[in-house]
Amino acid sequence: MSDEEPLVCNGPQSERTHHRTSRTDVDPTLVENLRRKLKYFFMSPCQKYRARGRKPWKLLLQFLKIVIITVQLISFGLSNEMMVTFKEQNLMAFRHLFLKNYQDSDPDYAVYTKHDVRDHIQYIIRRYLNLQNLTAGNHALEKIDGMFSPLSVCQELYRHADISPSNETFDIDPHVDTECILIYPTSPYKNESLTSDMNLTIDFQSLLAVNIYFKVKAINIQTVRHQDLPDCYDFNINIMFDNHAQSGQIPISLSSDVQIKGCKNGNVSGSTDIHFMLIVVFDCVVICACLLSLALCMRSVFTGIFLQFEYTAHVLNENSKSVSWSERLEFINGWYILIIISDTLTVAGSVLKICIQSKELTNYDECSILLGTATMLVWIGVMRYFSFFQKYYILILTLRAALPNVIRFSLCAVMIYLSYCFCGWIVLGPHHENFRTFNRAADCLFAMINGDEIYSTFTKLREKSYLVWVFSGLYVYTFIPLFTYMVLSLFIAIITETYETIKHNQKDGAAVSELRAFIAECRDSPDSGKYVMDDETSSFCCFCAACT
Repeated sequence: MSDEEPLVCNGPQSERTHHRTSRTDVDPTLVENLRRKLKYFFMSPCQKYRARGRKPWKLLLQFLKIVIITVQLISFGLSNEMMVTFKEQNLMAFRHLFLKNYQDSDPDYAVYTKHDVRDHIQYIIRRYLNLQNLTAGNHALEKIDGMFSPLSVCQELYRHADISPSNETFDIDPHVDTECILIYPTSPYKNESLTSDMNLTIDFQSLLAVNIYFKVKAINIQTVRHQDLPDCYDFNINIMFDNHAQSGQIPISLSSDVQIKGCKNGNVSGSTDIHFMLIVVFDCVVICACLLSLALCMRSVFTGIFLQFEYTAHVLNENSKSVSWSERLEFINGWYILIIISDTLTVAGSVLKICIQSKELTNYDECSILLGTATMLVWIGVMRYFSFFQKYYILILTLRAALPNVIRFSLCAVMIYLSYCFCGWIVLGPHHENFRTFNRAADCLFAMINGDEIYSTFTKLREKSYLVWVFSGLYVYTFIPLFTYMVLSLFIAIITETYETIKHNQKDGAAVSELRAFIAECRDSPDSGKYVMDDETSSFCCFCAACT
């Protein structure tokens, strides 16, 4: 073959000829318009303003939402804080009112003799009957049709139990029966009549638990200082003498199920409805802003989907190949999805908040979850606008790039972590309260990874038998190096390596996808004026013009 003879390769040459032929069938003007539309779609808000003169309403709206939603959350948080404080203080007051010789510093409040059990039960009943003469708060017994609600003393018993430890014999019917007696308050209350009215006998051999149920009503008037109408509270109190273990120690616990509702009738002198109306108006402003943001973000999502279809059809017609899913997903902005979710939660939470302010509902917990999650997502969603400044967006880029490797690494680490949790729960649980249940064991090991509970855990286990102490030493000394020195170090290394890779790509330039390469062929700058002449093919163009 001579130097002047051309090289011929049938396969590639035929492909190049085919591509040239297919390109001649495509109108260059349409291709250039598509590039221009795609370039405009991926522009920053400032670039879009320079290209078409449209003000970045979505950017301004997001910053406005941050302000008003945060103010709304703080306002509701103060009201919610008063509710939580009132509940916790009442629960503590009930423990001091109804539990004999109760001390706040005593975590194991219990009785140990039959006499103490009966004495404590009678003490609770006397306190209940004489509550309104004892309490320093706004507490009262429930009245239904002019009669006070009774106090219930219920025993949970084995149907039959004959236990003789001295003879090492037992005969038990494990079916559990519940026996209750009702004690109605009398007016005036007579202390000496209690013993004659209450016919309570306790079979301690078959006794599993004694539960005392009663209801106390209260009004949270501290909200008046914040120009809010008070709520009425129903405290359904349960005092439990737990004898399931039948070990000679009967722990006593007091729990309360709280129901919050609007009071039937109330008047605050000198108060007006102006403050309430201002709060409702402000909540309505938040709802309107979120609905507008929701509409604009959904419009952008649908615009991206339609552009994705148009670009996919173009690539298929010109190059006879499909677009990868990674490039397809670039048209769906995840930040818009995040903002849509936050707007939906804010609207739902604001509606619920208005109902709470008007005393129609009292779902404080549900409203807190909705507004708290929405506010968190709104603040996170603003980071979307940092994506146009790569140096400030490096945190999100690092997390997004490292996420697949972190998930794969975490799956292996979780398997090892669970194995230590099960082992610690079974072996060390009987000897240490931090491993008494599986959840406690998991919490203790997680605290040990972060450097907590190591010394206290090991020293408490040192007091046990020699075999348990040796095993605990091997357990602790293998877990700490494995997770603290190896697992955490490898986890940090994955993040660090990803961070260095992103910094290197930003400095030297990362590989460009086919979509970005296609868009880069459009040399028109935002200031060229050519973007103003483009017609948007989206079905939302009329709505877009109205909003902008």
